[in-house]
Amino acid sequence: MEHRERHCPLRPPRCLVPLPLHYKVPIQWPKSRDMIWYSNVPHPKLVEYKKDQNWVRKSGDYFSFPGGGTQFKDGVNYYIDFIQKTLPAIKWGEHIRVVLDVGCGVASFGGYLLDKDVITMSFAPKDEHEAQIQFALERGIPATLSVIGTQKLTFPDDAYDLIHCARCRVHWEADGGRPLLELNRVLRPGGFFIWSATPVYQNDAKDRKIWKSMEALTKSICWKVVAMEKRVGSTRVGLVIYQKPSSYSCYDLRPSIIARRPPLCDQKHKEKVQWNERLSYCISRLPVDSKGNLISWPAPWPQRLTSNPQSLPSEPDAEDIFNEDTKHWASLVSDVYFDALAIKWGSVRNVMDMNAGYGGFAAALNEFPLWVMNVVPIDTQDTLPIIFERGLIGIYHDWCESFNTYPRTYDLLHSSFLFKNRTLRCEIIDIAVEMDRILRPDGYLLLQDTMETIKKLNPVLRSLHWSTSLYQGQFLVGKKGSWRPSE
Repeated sequence: MEHRERHCPLRPPRCLVPLPLHYKVPIQWPKSRDMIWYSNVPHPKLVEYKKDQNWVRKSGDYFSFPGGGTQFKDGVNYYIDFIQKTLPAIKWGEHIRVVLDVGCGVASFGGYLLDKDVITMSFAPKDEHEAQIQFALERGIPATLSVIGTQKLTFPDDAYDLIHCARCRVHWEADGGRPLLELNRVLRPGGFFIWSATPVYQNDAKDRKIWKSMEALTKSICWKVVAMEKRVGSTRVGLVIYQKPSSYSCYDLRPSIIARRPPLCDQKHKEKVQWNERLSYCISRLPVDSKGNLISWPAPWPQRLTSNPQSLPSEPDAEDIFNEDTKHWASLVSDVYFDALAIKWGSVRNVMDMNAGYGGFAAALNEFPLWVMNVVPIDTQDTLPIIFERGLIGIYHDWCESFNTYPRTYDLLHSSFLFKNRTLRCEIIDIAVEMDRILRPDGYLLLQDTMETIKKLNPVLRSLHWSTSLYQGQFLVGKKGSWRPSE
């Protein structure tokens, strides 16, 4: 999978991505979950390649998404309900809030889990079958380009309540089991891994060999099987559900030095932001709070959104800072962003917070029909574990490089004092061109920064034919149009 990994240039290219022929303003949520404009993502091969699995169909000017998938041919809703019946402890939208879907296809699993108050980070690699992640984001479903190859995922340790793989084509036992060890790293202690794949329910020699390898590997990292079904609906498919331990007792009971492979990671692994880091052959250590106590499962959703995170730093005023940050963003969003700025929030679905902090901006928007990708820059305080503990999703990124998404995939970019340290390593124009690439036509940039930064950025946006307006000397609202230079 190494050839499908992220290989961005050291500097984003300074060029403007052209619009597809006949590009249209995207269909609004929730209708977009089930249908999008063909002209916006003109990739028909997936229709033919997956025609027997009901991933996507083409009908006139539209793609439609009937909710099928390789492992849920009876429909994604049936599949989601089947998982809940198989293991009632999952409690979608209460106990399980934050999910990672590996090899997500067109992200129908994550799209329909939204009905359960579950937010899913769906990812797939550089696309073999054409633009799966672009389909997902055009639909208004959270997604990012990623792959489990040789590098760690750009998520913190212990982030996800549940991880899902439905025929995701990852060889978990490969390279000494490093791919599964990476899943173990990002899975919350006590969290679940759902593996829906042929080795669970088929008995040919190849599948039996993979199953035996998976049995040995999961046992070595102390995962236990908590549920297993070999038939889902009318189609002969099946799944197994593993659970990660929430204490060290199993690790300590491994009978000998030879059996204690893989080893536990050094503590220094916990101190690194996962950016351009190679996969490790070790079991990540369990998270502890500022007093050294093991961190327990977060409060049920939605209480966990506003509860004091256990992963807050050890400073004596950390809880006060967190609570003030939450109040600040609730007030700013209500009094300024919604009431005073020229933004049509009804047209906004995909939002990116480019410098997310504790995720307060996303928390303030929680009741609205949109979702937020919380980005924590790699050279700032590592607050991403707190964001996930709150029941939100996010990712690490270096804003002097390109972001792992297709062009025209976000409706609104939010930037709160992002540029303070960035321009020491790259120029403001590099980030501006990247914002132009990511943002959809008619999309918004909502920026809060110093006047010095605004005076540097505003002419760049104007040169790209964006309309801009200034509010209270610190808020810049930019709106991207459909302009592109003539050839």
